[in-house]
Amino acid sequence: MPAKSAAASDTQVIRTALSGYDLLLHPGLNKGTAFTEEERDAFALHGLLPPHIGTLQDQRERRKRALDNEPTDFGKYVLMRDLQDNDETLFYSLIAHHTEALLPIVYTPAVGEGCQRFSEIWRKPRGLFISYPNRRLIDQMLADPRYDQIRCIVVSDGERILGLGDQGAGGMGIPIGKMALYTALGGIPPQHCLPILLDVGTDNPALLQNPIYIGWQQPRIRGQEYDDFIESFVRAVQRRWPNILLQWEDFAGDNALRLLERYRDRLCTFNDDIQGTAAVTTGTLLAAVNATGIPLKDQTIAMFGSGSAGVGIINLLLAAMREQGLTEAEARQRVYAFNRHGLMVEGDPGLRFSQIPLARRREDVAHWTVAGPGPTSLFDVVRNAKVTVLAGVSAQPCAFTEEIIREMSRHTPRPVIFPLSNPTSKAEATPADLLRWTNGRALVGTGSPFAPVEVDGRQVRISQINNSFIFPGLALGILVSRSSRVTDGMMMAAAKALASMSPTHQDSNAPLLPPIAESRKVALVVAESVARQALVEGVARVKDPSTLPEQLHAYVWEPVYRPYERLDSPC
Repeated sequence: MPAKSAAASDTQVIRTALSGYDLLLHPGLNKGTAFTEEERDAFALHGLLPPHIGTLQDQRERRKRALDNEPTDFGKYVLMRDLQDNDETLFYSLIAHHTEALLPIVYTPAVGEGCQRFSEIWRKPRGLFISYPNRRLIDQMLADPRYDQIRCIVVSDGERILGLGDQGAGGMGIPIGKMALYTALGGIPPQHCLPILLDVGTDNPALLQNPIYIGWQQPRIRGQEYDDFIESFVRAVQRRWPNILLQWEDFAGDNALRLLERYRDRLCTFNDDIQGTAAVTTGTLLAAVNATGIPLKDQTIAMFGSGSAGVGIINLLLAAMREQGLTEAEARQRVYAFNRHGLMVEGDPGLRFSQIPLARRREDVAHWTVAGPGPTSLFDVVRNAKVTVLAGVSAQPCAFTEEIIREMSRHTPRPVIFPLSNPTSKAEATPADLLRWTNGRALVGTGSPFAPVEVDGRQVRISQINNSFIFPGLALGILVSRSSRVTDGMMMAAAKALASMSPTHQDSNAPLLPPIAESRKVALVVAESVARQALVEGVARVKDPSTLPEQLHAYVWEPVYRPYERLDSPC
């Protein structure tokens, strides 16, 4: 065991048997130039470090200068990944002090190119690559003592990375990035986090032909072989960590929904693409309708894109409408869902099982005036249904046209428009266009970061409807309450907690969400709400709600350097 430590405290002493190069090469223990003179004596560090004894503040300034001198976001992403693999405390301290600038670098949108070029930049092991040819070795891989403290996992098979599709083993950039935000925004100790990539091959022809690709260079396994592999992985994880939190990430639509339904009652698990996206969108929409003064149950919603994310959003919105007094049938009448062919209508060929309940009856649209034959278009729905809320998860850039938005703004004084697809290049529209087409009246939130837009001489900050407002706090609440399951009620609690922090409660013209810089504050509010809901539903092992604030504070890890003492006899 390299180090021993107790609960997080700024004065906590860390005792370790590592010394010299071994200590400097451990990213969780390395302090670089911040090792004191006494620590350099005790751990044989003289000569391995320059003589200057610095501080964490000095190191942040040095790294920030290096980042500022790097001209591309991808270059900044690579610098941050290298820093994470060398000095985790400095990495997280830098994010904490420059959250708004660095969140787009360590996660979306820069992580997209990071996944596409992962084979170029992979240098040091972080997390686990579990490949199909090594499926009989899963227990052996998980058994390493370095994983004894693991409490949460983010796992992907790399098939649907953001809006970029199949990135194979390069998809590991997503679990690494998500786990980094567990710590940076949720305060979950880094030693409790394990990113995993399940390498089942790739159907990306560029990767299959790329001589430097680091993954298993075979077509993806499918069907029963795939299901058996996933089952073997889940069982091995449960044997190793019976109380683990497992987050599914960037699985293709059909697999994402199937796996969530198969395992959500067997272990503590959630899918952020489905449930996290649903929670952050629902929370932001609750904030938006508060600004409009029109309740959610009276809004008419068009969901452009009904893959796993779209289906998840719609289902949580329907639940929120039912809470406001609508029946299931009444709530469904308020929602119009699209797939790549157009408005989904009963009897359409190609409807997935999860989409069938979202399809409209043919008689609902039979009397409409439409632009032409064929599937009912988004413009047709906006014009006939008088849509007041428009959200997109289609990865179709420019899908929200000027004609559509101007028609929408004719029917509502404050149209709510969420182009959620990311990275930025996949957004259904830009905030600048949306505000121009609606004369500044639209309430806009985006999936990717956009610069502020000038409207009538004032700068309008564009809220990023980023899952990072939800999943770090959700995970923190789950871990602190020691929940055995992740329920729909806990996801709704997360959404409502986010909505409660909207600046629109003070000013209806304010941005819909708090600044990204306040993400850690948001995470703590979300965490407590989720934990309390877990207690209400009886899935928490903690039983006294009065202890939750204290337990949250005690558990949260802060990125500060702590004093070290030599542990001469590792045990």
